Amino acid sequence: MALVLAENIGRVALLRLNRPKKLNALNAALIGELNAALDKAEADEKIGAILLTGNERAFAAGADIGEMEKIKNYAEVCEENLITRDWERVTQCRKPVIAAVSGYALGGGCELAMMCDFVLAGTDAMFSQPEIIIGTMPGAGGSQRFARAAGKAKAMEMCLSGRMMDAKEAERCGIVARVVPAGSLQRVALETAQKIASHSLPVARMIKESVNAAFETHLSAGVQFERRLFHSTFALADRAEGMRAFLQKRKPKFKHK
Repeated sequence: MALVLAENIGRVALLRLNRPKKLNALNAALIGELNAALDKAEADEKIGAILLTGNERAFAAGADIGEMEKIKNYAEVCEENLITRDWERVTQCRKPVIAAVSGYALGGGCELAMMCDFVLAGTDAMFSQPEIIIGTMPGAGGSQRFARAAGKAKAMEMCLSGRMMDAKEAERCGIVARVVPAGSLQRVALETAQKIASHSLPVARMIKESVNAAFETHLSAGVQFERRLFHSTFALADRAEGMRAFLQKRKPKFKHK
């Protein structure tokens, strides 16, 4: 059985995690299939955005504890380079990646969602970093991305208590971009991805770089970086077409060049 179901819908690559009996728990095999699907979507010139989702019960209920429990000591986990080796592929995508979260996004599942460019959540979504409950801590960026999105106090509370937060709380603290009715999540997420994919892909890539730079640089350097990327859009045929279409009161026909 495929652990990641992939289909192209227009200019959107829809990737669905598919371990329903394990609530989409993340193991090496699933991550391998996900990375292969991301590689394929990144290489496909017809794809402008990637939508990552799970099923109604869970986006992903964390890393597969049964797989990790077999690792017995520090030396072994370092030698295997657990998580570091291949779990960060989502963060390396140049195309926009949207997470659509229904049900549980726990531990590694929450971390995977936060690796995406933004999260759309159904009203039934639940988020947590519960690693402390089983005697460990976040290992796929949970403490770092949670703190950057929600601030120190919220990150400390969530990582130290292991409690769950609902979608509305996640939206208030910046983990989630928008909450929609659970029954409408897949439709709204796909529409959002299709809207993004309809724009100029080179510009979308520049916007990703610019927003991400805000977390890596101080303000003046970030503004300068943004300004240079803005200037560089004037070398694009899409920029000329977009402005011309606006003045002519028509829909632009982007060629992604």
